[in-house]
Amino acid sequence: MKFVVLMENTAPEGACLSAEAGLALYIEYRGHKLLLDAGSSGKFADNAAVLGIDLSQVELAVLSHGHYDHSDGLRRFFAVNQRAKVYARTTAGGPYFSTSQGSPRFIGVHRDIWEGERDRFVLSDALSQPVEGVWLVPETVHGGPFASQETNLLRKVGQDQFVPDDFSHEQSLVLEGERGLVVFNSCSHGGIVNIVQGVRDQLQKPVCAVVGGLHMFSASAPSGMNCTPEYARGVADALLEQGVERVYTGHCTGPAAFAVLKERLGDRLCPLSAGLSYDL
Repeated sequence: MKFVVLMENTAPEGACLSAEAGLALYIEYRGHKLLLDAGSSGKFADNAAVLGIDLSQVELAVLSHGHYDHSDGLRRFFAVNQRAKVYARTTAGGPYFSTSQGSPRFIGVHRDIWEGERDRFVLSDALSQPVEGVWLVPETVHGGPFASQETNLLRKVGQDQFVPDDFSHEQSLVLEGERGLVVFNSCSHGGIVNIVQGVRDQLQKPVCAVVGGLHMFSASAPSGMNCTPEYARGVADALLEQGVERVYTGHCTGPAAFAVLKERLGDRLCPLSAGLSYDL
């Protein structure tokens, strides 16, 4: 199995690749070509072209959750790929907001994508296996010491009421590998330790690797983190205790949290950046 970072918040200097606040991953698995998310614009497709990846050959796409920085690029994807269905949770098109810049602002999937391209989506909240060895896994472990530390993400109820987002619109793409399960979860809003535990419980197999953002970044906090260093170290220790051998992270993890995680994980921690490719 192999994955290529088509879009991420960073890109190597001189690589002729775009970067933006978003994530898109291209995955090759047992002869299948998959796409996880599509970034916040169509630039992920430009990066794919530079990297020699033909998006028209993608057979199956997955939307990890209902935020625009993972879904807006679907406009471009639908234009270049006429066949692949996008697997999402039934609530991925909900009214999701953020207060990170003050007043609540809409950060959900835009209506022209969610409603205008409804025939391209396959919606389900159940544990499912669309292709042999490929699982879409809902989150089943909530709260506790490893719950999300994010306080700015909300769901709108009625005309003007906002409640904390419970992230029921989030799912993991899980692939069976030789050494165990590989969990792709683009933002891990529910807490990556909880997510890994839920995957292990549902599939009854060990998790050997985690790929995606860990949602520890804060643009407003002086530390650059929405959590304490102790929380981040605890997450790293818990992942090791669960048997996770590699963590590939970036996007919403943030450089400050990455540095803290590195203290515990060392070479087990690998960065995500546009253009990087990993064989698992």
